[in-house]
Amino acid sequence: MFWKFFSNDLAVDLGTANTLIFVEDKGIVLREPSVVAINTQTNEVQAVGTDAKEMLGRAPGNIEAIRPMKDGVIAHFEVTEKMLRHFIKKVHNNRTTLVRPRVVIAVPSGITQVESRAVRDSALSAGAREVFLIEEPMAAAIGVGLPVEEPSGNLIVDIGGGTTEVAVISMSGVVFSKSVRVAGDEMNDAIINYIKKKYNLLIGERTSEQIKIEIGSAYPLENPLTIEVKGRDLVAGIPKTLIVSDEEIREALAETFSTIVEAVKIALERTPPELAADIVDKGIVVAGGGSLVKGLDLLLREATGLPISLAEDALSAVALGSGKVLSDPKLLKKVSI
Repeated sequence: MFWKFFSNDLAVDLGTANTLIFVEDKGIVLREPSVVAINTQTNEVQAVGTDAKEMLGRAPGNIEAIRPMKDGVIAHFEVTEKMLRHFIKKVHNNRTTLVRPRVVIAVPSGITQVESRAVRDSALSAGAREVFLIEEPMAAAIGVGLPVEEPSGNLIVDIGGGTTEVAVISMSGVVFSKSVRVAGDEMNDAIINYIKKKYNLLIGERTSEQIKIEIGSAYPLENPLTIEVKGRDLVAGIPKTLIVSDEEIREALAETFSTIVEAVKIALERTPPELAADIVDKGIVVAGGGSLVKGLDLLLREATGLPISLAEDALSAVALGSGKVLSDPKLLKKVSI
C-alpha cells in the first residue's frame, strides 16, 4: 500500500492503430494513435501520437512517420520503446515518479515467445518496474463485463487494427483462441487496392480509413451511402475526385469479413459441448474498433445463427479490462501469461 503514494500503476493497450493507457482510480487517461514521426537525419523523435498521425503520408523526405506496431506485435523495437516512454511520461504529467510504475500490457493471443519478450523488454526500458502480460481477448472480455471467472462459456471477438482475436473463455482461462492477422488495417488496404484496380486512382491510408469509417459496411444497408474520394489518377498522373458507393466498399471488404467469420466458425467448432451450450444462450460479444463497421453484427448473426451483441465502448474494451485486472491482484495472477 505504501508504494501507491508514489507511483501510478498503468494498464496499456498497445494496439496496432491506437495506444490507450488506463491509470488506477482515474480510468483511461490517454488515447492516441500508435504513430511516431522520426527525423531520419538526426534520428530524433519529432512527434508522437495524434501529431505524428497527421504527418502520415504528408511528411517531407527527412521526416518519416512510422507505425511501430504491425499485426498486434512490435515491428520496430526502438521506436516502440520511445513511443511508450513518451506516453508514460505524458500520463505522469512529465514529472518523474519516485517509484517506477507496474504495467499491465495486453498482447494478441497468438503471440510467440520472442514477440512477448520484445513487448516486455520495451516496457521495462521505457521505465516500468514490473511488466505483466495479459491476452487481449481476456482483457476485452473483462472490459465488456463478461463473467470470466464463472465456469460458463463466453465467446468474445475482438477486431482491432492488426489482429482479430476470437476466444472462448471460462473460469478465468482461455479454452480456445484463434488469432488472425486480418483486421482494421487489412480493411484499409483492401479499400486502397479496390479503388486502384477499379478506377486507377491511388489513395492514401488516411483516406481509406475515412472511407471505411463513413460508408464501410459488412451487410447491405437500408439507406445507400456515398462518399467523395480524392486521390491521384494513375493514368493521367493528376489529382482527381470520385464518388464511391457503400456497395463498392462492401465488395472491397468482403474477403476480410469472410476471414473473420471463418475464424469465429472455427472457434465454435472447437468449443467443448457444455461451453457451446452456454454460448447458444449468451451469444457472441464483439469488441474492438473493427466492430464499429456497420452491419457486422447482422453478418455474424446470419453466419452463426447466434445472438450477437456489440460492446458499448468497443474501442476501450481492452484497456478497461486491463485496468480492472490491475486493481485486482488475484485476477492478475490468474490471467497474466
